[in-house]
Amino acid sequence: MSFIRNGRISSDSIYKRILTNLQTRSSLDTGNNPKTILATDCGSTTTKAILIEQQEAGEYRLVVRGEAPTTVEAPFEDVTKGVLNAVHEVEELSGKSFVSDDETIIRPENNGKGTDIYISTSSAGGGLQMMVSGVVMSMTAESAERAALGAGSIVMDVLASNDGRLAHEKIERIRRLRPDMILLSGGIDGGTTKHVVELAELIAAAKPRPRLGSSYKLPVIFAGNEMAREDVAKVLEEMVDLQLTENIRPVLETENLGPARDKIHDLFMEHVMAQAPGYSKLMSWTDAPIMPTPGAVGAIMETIARNHNIELVGVDIGGATTDIFSVFGGVFNRTVSANLGMSYSVSNVLAEAGFDNIMRWVPFDISSEVLRDRIGNKMIRPTTIPQTLEDLQIEQAIAREALRLAFIQHKSFAVGLKGVQQERSISDAFEQTISGETLVDMMSLNLLVGSGGVLSHAPLRSQAAQMLIDAFQPEGVTRLAVDSIFMMPQLGVLATVNEKAATDVFEKDCLIHLGSCVAPVGKPKIGKDSIHISGKSEDGEEIDISVKAGELKLIPFELGKSIRAHIKPSRGFDMGEGPGKAVERVLHGGVVGLVIDTRGRPFHLRRDETDRVEKLNRWKLG
Repeated sequence: MSFIRNGRISSDSIYKRILTNLQTRSSLDTGNNPKTILATDCGSTTTKAILIEQQEAGEYRLVVRGEAPTTVEAPFEDVTKGVLNAVHEVEELSGKSFVSDDETIIRPENNGKGTDIYISTSSAGGGLQMMVSGVVMSMTAESAERAALGAGSIVMDVLASNDGRLAHEKIERIRRLRPDMILLSGGIDGGTTKHVVELAELIAAAKPRPRLGSSYKLPVIFAGNEMAREDVAKVLEEMVDLQLTENIRPVLETENLGPARDKIHDLFMEHVMAQAPGYSKLMSWTDAPIMPTPGAVGAIMETIARNHNIELVGVDIGGATTDIFSVFGGVFNRTVSANLGMSYSVSNVLAEAGFDNIMRWVPFDISSEVLRDRIGNKMIRPTTIPQTLEDLQIEQAIAREALRLAFIQHKSFAVGLKGVQQERSISDAFEQTISGETLVDMMSLNLLVGSGGVLSHAPLRSQAAQMLIDAFQPEGVTRLAVDSIFMMPQLGVLATVNEKAATDVFEKDCLIHLGSCVAPVGKPKIGKDSIHISGKSEDGEEIDISVKAGELKLIPFELGKSIRAHIKPSRGFDMGEGPGKAVERVLHGGVVGLVIDTRGRPFHLRRDETDRVEKLNRWKLG
């Protein structure tokens, strides 16, 4: 199986526009080596601003951060008001000036005033909302969904010729949802055009209207069979703003998502952002195209994975949704669990996970009625934070299940191409199976990054580490980290302008390294030998640890230290080379330390275990 894909979300056209902006503002030289960078993220409720400066050693570091309420809605209806308010806070904290008398961002820096680069991301106004369609649900429609999600959109619905809905139901769905744009795909190049043209006719019959504004046509991107372009154009070009790009599935064995993602970004800027209150003014300030917040997070994830040649998983758990990002085998995937969140969607977590699955993480007894009441209170008062230790423990129990369920959805979506015939050995040459196995391999995972209030702002970093371990169940050796103040969106768009600045700040200021988790795979026999770890660091510190099965142990290991360890599992456990076989791995310290998890993989904890409360309190990392 082969994948054709862009290593980065940004397209050549976006790079050209970035350079054009920099040249126009006579700041191309500082764009290559900027001294100061100002970046904002316009969220649905809060606008965050960060100031990055180049230090004497040449590395870039975060200096200060400011925030203010987002002002895209009434009574202000001008997103730049919130941006300026957040930047004014940065001015107060840094003692520098970035806003001119006529209320714009000063560029480039001159005599200590202004910034060399100003960039922004946005999810205000609901972010980018899309519908996608394809001929076959498990093939072209799924590829279209991957392209849209990778570009940072919220996918409102997926239409397919074989999705089981009648034509009038699909038409009504398009009319009612009113997406920002539609991605139409289907068919391999040179194949039949009938079904994809029928999908175009459904869109035309719906006469779709955009969510924002009424003076422009809804953008529709056609990324299907190139032989159908002329027929699709005849059906749609008078009614919508039809954009053509390369087929996302030119042959069954190839997925070509890059051009469709790039076209989505361009149309997001040209159409969606241009209609949102104040965004035309904001776009005139920025030195790079405004990116959707989730797309920018994906960009920094891809950049880090590529630069360090690692495989990673990142999560952003919010009040209404949970986003999962992954890079395995060089392939980037993103999913949005729109019904799994910690405030607005918290009752959905209870409904999907069930009472027993949440209760198994609560280290005290509580009735189902009381638990439901507390969860209901959180949903109707979404901005409240836990006031007692019990409230906090319940919230963190819910977070484990929200993360677990979102990751299950992600693994089912981050798969190899379906419909591809696989090469077989002679013994099974006459058997043909459908591909689609998940690309997520937890044993090869190098880095697990958590973000979102419940993780980034946990009272103890050890609590964040334990939530990640319990929810994702990493295998082998995995580094754990959390985003300190959620600046990944700004760093994602910065990576398209100055990759060094983005990676410097990401690694030194954004990420808080919690430590390494060592977790052998196997079924534990409680009390029996499980794993032995030995090694010596460069400064002479020795590790010689044996851990029994069924334990979760924390070993102090400071941030900045590392050790090449000899890890010997017992016969029933596997560290990646086979049961009982030793491995050599580098273990990294962190603000939490070294976590050794011998509870087994997969790890199952039942609510009705008599010693459940005792186990949870014994396993507590901090």
